[in-house]
Amino acid sequence: MNVESQIFQSRILIVDDTPENVELLLMMLESCGYNRLKGVTDPREVMDLCREEPFDLVLLDIRMPHLDGFQVMEQLKGLHRNDFMPVLVLTAQNDRETRTRALEMGAKDFVTKPFDRSEVQLRIHNLLEVRQLYKEQQQRNMVLQAIVDERTRELQNKNDELQRSRHNIIQSLGKAGEYRDNETGMHVFRMASYARLLADAVGRDPEFVSNIWSAATMHDIGKIGIPDHILLKPGRFEPEEWEVMKRHTLIGAEILGEATSDLMRMARSVVLTHHERWDGKGYPNGLEGEAIPIEGRIVAVCDVFDALTSDRPYKRAWSVEAAVDYLKENSGSAFDPELVFAFIQILPMILEVKAAFPDEAQQSA
Repeated sequence: MNVESQIFQSRILIVDDTPENVELLLMMLESCGYNRLKGVTDPREVMDLCREEPFDLVLLDIRMPHLDGFQVMEQLKGLHRNDFMPVLVLTAQNDRETRTRALEMGAKDFVTKPFDRSEVQLRIHNLLEVRQLYKEQQQRNMVLQAIVDERTRELQNKNDELQRSRHNIIQSLGKAGEYRDNETGMHVFRMASYARLLADAVGRDPEFVSNIWSAATMHDIGKIGIPDHILLKPGRFEPEEWEVMKRHTLIGAEILGEATSDLMRMARSVVLTHHERWDGKGYPNGLEGEAIPIEGRIVAVCDVFDALTSDRPYKRAWSVEAAVDYLKENSGSAFDPELVFAFIQILPMILEVKAAFPDEAQQSA
């Protein structure tokens, strides 16, 4: 249906307290071919009629009892807040104040009483043409918005898939590094889960909490570059061996390279800083206090707790109580004291994770 045909299918409401004016306009519009017309003499009916089915044009008198035209327009604003308010004012007043106020209230045009047939027809036709073009544009906008929304969903799904793949790759690399000195590699899953719980407990945002779970699994990826005779040595390291062992932080950073995403930047930061100490006596850079990134401080607490409570070739697992005592004793020296406090507060959840991801030796025992 073309615009001209749509114009004559428009719904038109005539509001005038003088019945003769309403009848005159109804007959005039019917003779022109308009057939979806409604006329009322009580302005209090307007809102209910417009709520039932919106009109494409309202011919509105100004001077009426109960509600004047300005009050009706104020009500109509609520229905057409984000829309084209189709009001044509009927008035016998030509003063500037009335016209200006009507335009300010949202009226689109005027018809002066007594009515001139040709003028009324042209003004109504022109307004309805604008109204139909506006509706067509709104429809096009809705179609375009639907297309944009669909493309956005597709891009978001692809981004989510990419993010999942990135997380999976990082976790696999982290597990590969852990297999060098832990037969099952379950340490990385436990401590990464601890890190996620601790990050949430201290109020980090959801993206940080999600990222640290994957980034923490990479903390010892640099062990890939440490010779077996040092990495798997059951006893204490000689000074020169310890210096080689400490290089796993730098090797890990080299493996990850320059970060291109928030997740990879966090993973690299964790690799480099999880052996720094709160008192500045850690390695590789001797960072102190809050100069150590929060992700490194979180992983330091979680890594040590899980390492202490797990069997290793060179030691038996400590009890949970002994490990907690160690964290307390080193709070403010090796570890961020606020993080130690928060970790102890969530210890029941930590122990649930620990029980859910035992090493194979523990499972078969």
